[in-house]
Amino acid sequence: MENKIYDLVIVGAGPAGLAASIYASRYKVNHLVIGKEPGGQAVEAHKIENWPGTPSISGFELTQKMREHAEKLGAKIEMDSVSNISRGENIFDVTAHTAQYKAKNIILALGMEYKKLSIPGEDEFNGKGVSYCPTCDAAFFQDKVVAVAGGGNSAASAAQLLAEYASKVFIIYRGEKLRVDPVYLENFAKNEKIEIIYNTNIKEIKGENAVGKIVLDKEYDGKSEVEVQGVFIEIGSEPGVELTKQLSLDMDEQGFIVVGPDQSTNVAGIYAAGDATTGSNKMRQILTAAAEGAVAAASVYKKLQTG
Repeated sequence: MENKIYDLVIVGAGPAGLAASIYASRYKVNHLVIGKEPGGQAVEAHKIENWPGTPSISGFELTQKMREHAEKLGAKIEMDSVSNISRGENIFDVTAHTAQYKAKNIILALGMEYKKLSIPGEDEFNGKGVSYCPTCDAAFFQDKVVAVAGGGNSAASAAQLLAEYASKVFIIYRGEKLRVDPVYLENFAKNEKIEIIYNTNIKEIKGENAVGKIVLDKEYDGKSEVEVQGVFIEIGSEPGVELTKQLSLDMDEQGFIVVGPDQSTNVAGIYAAGDATTGSNKMRQILTAAAEGAVAAASVYKKLQTG
């Protein structure tokens, strides 16, 4: 364990964590950022078109700029995963996989974790045709047939990207109507590669060494099995809040960390920011995550100033 005691340890290196770091540096708060992946889930966004002042940018590029900004201001970012946080007398012990740290305050910027279909074959073929990241994997499916499970904007964005590579893209959705922005429907109407199958669920994913077909709960074109080489699962995400159980943080019925206007939690010295909180009316945008990170850092600074 490091002997050094940080004023602040930020757990998570997505937009909320990086924004918190930027503001902590500006406030001269001695801090450390620990995150599994710089940029978090935002790095996987194919196109971001609602970041003010930037009409269109990839998630990778935007979050890379955030990281560069944080590091330019002096941030120390450890690429690691925090497994435990325990509280001593006015000090938190933070255990990561490769090291241990001490901090006076914590900002949890935990982000979200992908929801799974929880069907046979999903885990077996993860990385062998099953993917949760179209931005990462779309290029591997050049001239192949793929399926996207989901009916929201993330599924629509995935289908649109995949259509740039695949020969055919099926959107499999359990509802009668996609829950997407109108622009996606307009684009789908013009794209012959994309076909939507409504009122249908994927029951199973089959294959030998890789994905070979999906089994549907309703017949499509007279068959219940459809040959595909890839399955992209885009059914949403849920708060990544495993650490909250250790800390006895208050959570709402959906598992989001309850925060006040200053991003504080019910545990003194612990703040939370980003998609995993009840803040910002649960809007869950990069913009709101960054804003919550900034507010949390400002709150830590004020706490340190007042003792």
